[in-house]
Amino acid sequence: MEHLRSLLGSVVVLSAALTLSACAGDEADSAHSLSAALPHSTGGVTPLGDADVASKTHRPEAPSQLVVTDVRLGTHDGFDRVVFDLEGEGKPGWFVDYTVAPARQGSVYPIEVEGNEFLSVNIDGIVFPDDIGIDDPQLTTTPGVGNITEVVNTGVFEGRNRFIVGLDNESPYSVQILEDPLRIVIDIIYH
Repeated sequence: MEHLRSLLGSVVVLSAALTLSACAGDEADSAHSLSAALPHSTGGVTPLGDADVASKTHRPEAPSQLVVTDVRLGTHDGFDRVVFDLEGEGKPGWFVDYTVAPARQGSVYPIEVEGNEFLSVNIDGIVFPDDIGIDDPQLTTTPGVGNITEVVNTGVFEGRNRFIVGLDNESPYSVQILEDPLRIVIDIIYH
């Protein structure tokens, strides 16, 4: 029995160390180590945060002036990852939830998105690229990987940039912010 407890304790410590090193490595390495340098990775990357299907909201303490400069996708063992790279000042806010009718912001006009389920990702604290002196990244549609069919940029409206993530199946997801470089990471867990 003591041997079993010791073995279980070692597994817990090893698991925690691997999780921390994966997160620390994400912070220390380039942004591309986090997701889609390769479309499929088995390099010990683990999902971030607690995943479920409930809506998720985060409001930063102070206003920000950010631009989404890239959308990157990766598939890993047991989950897919969407990374929204940000440039500018401050911290982003977000509201993320499943929707049955993807539409443009400020309208009821539907948009076409491949997939059976749709995750609406609203990133707050957004300005136009000219406002912070950068070129327009001209983000439109990012082809999918794994359970993700595609990610469609619906544009900026009143300080919010909305993206629709098309999925084959509704799945639990988590939303995290990482820094150096600043990015929002959504991990979508396979069923």
